[in-house]
Amino acid sequence: MSDLCKGLGLTQLELALPPLLDAARQQQWTYEVFLDHALQAEVQGRQERARQRRLRAAKLPGNKTLAGFEFGFQPTLNERLIWELADGNFITTATNVVLLGPPGVGKTHLACALSAQAVASGASALFTTLSQFVEDLGHAPHPSLWRQRLRRYVTPRVLVLDEIGYTRLTTEQAHFVFELVTARYEKGAMVLTSNTSFAEWGTLLGNEVLATALLDRLLHHAEVITINGPSYRMKDRASPNKLAD
Repeated sequence: MSDLCKGLGLTQLELALPPLLDAARQQQWTYEVFLDHALQAEVQGRQERARQRRLRAAKLPGNKTLAGFEFGFQPTLNERLIWELADGNFITTATNVVLLGPPGVGKTHLACALSAQAVASGASALFTTLSQFVEDLGHAPHPSLWRQRLRRYVTPRVLVLDEIGYTRLTTEQAHFVFELVTARYEKGAMVLTSNTSFAEWGTLLGNEVLATALLDRLLHHAEVITINGPSYRMKDRASPNKLAD
C-alpha cells in the first residue's frame, strides 16, 4: 500500500497510514469513515507543508507570536486593535500597518507575529530591514535585474519593512523605497517599523518632496500604531543597587 501511495503522490497519507489502519481496526470504522480520515490526513499534511514553505520564504527572524507578546508591559498599546489586525482583514484591503516607537518596545515582534499569522492563514509574506532592501537593489548590475529584485518585494501579499530610521538614505536609495511603496500601493499590505516620527522622514530620505509623496501613498490606507513605553531589553537589567548587593 505504501508503494501505491508513492505512485499516486500521496506522500502525507503514506506517513499517516499505519496509525490510521490501527485506529480503523480497533474502532471498526466503516469504509466511508476510513476514506474520510485518509483524505483529511493527505489534505492537512499538504496544507502544513505549504505553510512551512511560506514560512521559510517569509524569512521571519525568530518564532514571534502574538500570544508571546507581553501586552501588559505596554499599557498604551491597543491590544484589541492588534488582535483585530491578526484576523487578516488588512491584507484583503491592502492596508498598511505602521508601528512607531523607540527601540525595544516590541515593534519588530508585532510585525513578525502579524506576518506569521498571515502565513498561517494562507498568505505569502516577506521580512526585510530597510538597509537590507536598499542594499539588495543597489547591487543589481543592470536595469532588468533591478526590476526583478524589486518584484521580489512587491509580490508577497505582506511585506515587513523593519528598522526605518536607523540610517539616512542616499538619493538613489530613497528612490528605491519610493518605487517600492508606489508599486505596492493599493495592491499589497506592508508592515513597517520605525523609531522616527513621520516629520523626520524628509531628513531620512534626504528629500522633503519625495518623503511627502511617499507618505501620501503609504498612509492613504494605513493603521498607525504608536508605542510609547519602556524597552523590553532593559526590563530585566539589574539596577546598580542590585549589582552592589
